[in-house]
Amino acid sequence: MRIAYLHGGSIPSVWANSVHVMRMCDAFASAGHDITLYAAPGTHEADDPYAYYGVRHRFPIRTVPVPDGYSPAGYRQRAQRVRELLLEAGAPDLIYGRDPYSLVAAADVAPFVYEVHQIREDLTPPETDHRLLADPRLARLVVITHALARDLRATYPDLDPARVLIVPDCADPPRLDVESVRLPGREGVPRIGYVGHLYDGRGIDLILDVAERIPGADFHLVGGTPEDRDRWEAPCRLANVYFHGHRPPAELPGYYPLFDVVLAPYEEKVYLTGRLGETGRWTSPMKLFEYMSYGRALIASDLPVLHEVLTDRVNCLIRPPADPKAWAHAVLELIDDPGLRRSLGDEARRQVLDRYTWRHRADVVLAGLAGADPSGGTGPA
Repeated sequence: MRIAYLHGGSIPSVWANSVHVMRMCDAFASAGHDITLYAAPGTHEADDPYAYYGVRHRFPIRTVPVPDGYSPAGYRQRAQRVRELLLEAGAPDLIYGRDPYSLVAAADVAPFVYEVHQIREDLTPPETDHRLLADPRLARLVVITHALARDLRATYPDLDPARVLIVPDCADPPRLDVESVRLPGREGVPRIGYVGHLYDGRGIDLILDVAERIPGADFHLVGGTPEDRDRWEAPCRLANVYFHGHRPPAELPGYYPLFDVVLAPYEEKVYLTGRLGETGRWTSPMKLFEYMSYGRALIASDLPVLHEVLTDRVNCLIRPPADPKAWAHAVLELIDDPGLRRSLGDEARRQVLDRYTWRHRADVVLAGLAGADPSGGTGPA
């Protein structure tokens, strides 16, 4: 099937939404589909975007700039250009995307799937999402959590439940072809890892509090823009804390196996960069699944939405997001009990490989749509 993926963000960039988009396009290509990605020009320097993200397929990427300083009017202008390019290339069999402006503009070109990760309150005009959800050519609405599906149905009571598909975020199976990195710090001490951005809602202050309580372990924080890294690293006086800054997504598989314990200390309110949106009620963090994919012993925040995937003492330990003492006790429990670390990590990896791979997700979101199965079946993840 010929699929056009419409993304309003930049490729390449340092933001998680770009990783999600590239992984989905890679999975569509792996399933045998002819996929073309339409994205904004990159905001991060990378000679080869495919190598930067570590994807296996070199699907076409068409860059379409956003005029007028990334304003809503600029996004609507860009959307019209995306529509023109789709028609010039010949209408695809299916349009897939997270960019509401381009989807509105191209809704008459082909049936479309709209993937939603939050309820948008920043769209202009405000009825943009309502228009998309009521469009008869909407083939499917993909949402990442049951919590988001419930809130969407409450916000849009006319939304047809049969069109809604709930599919969490995912991870690739562990990669064995990535060179391991060399971590700074002490030899022979436990290594506690965090991978992700450093902005508000990510629990960075909790990690530093726990690090101060456990001087016998080294804490490694991988990720963050230079500005966010400076915000936390400059005042930090802990000798057992190391900030690694942003790393290309393709390099992260070299970090995960080095950590004895990994942390996902999401706060009750999880903000996007610049506090441009709060998604803690609906979040399905990709890093959570990447931790699980590599069989790491995970400690995660006790947030209702995370219970859709996580179960305490089955595939992780769950602790209150504002209780550093409880987190320190959990870290020490895992340090002192290698059997528990192994059992939690093994079950987490098993669950990812069984139900949370990108290839599995690609097959699920397209299942039942015309031409969605070119190979005659859903292949291995």
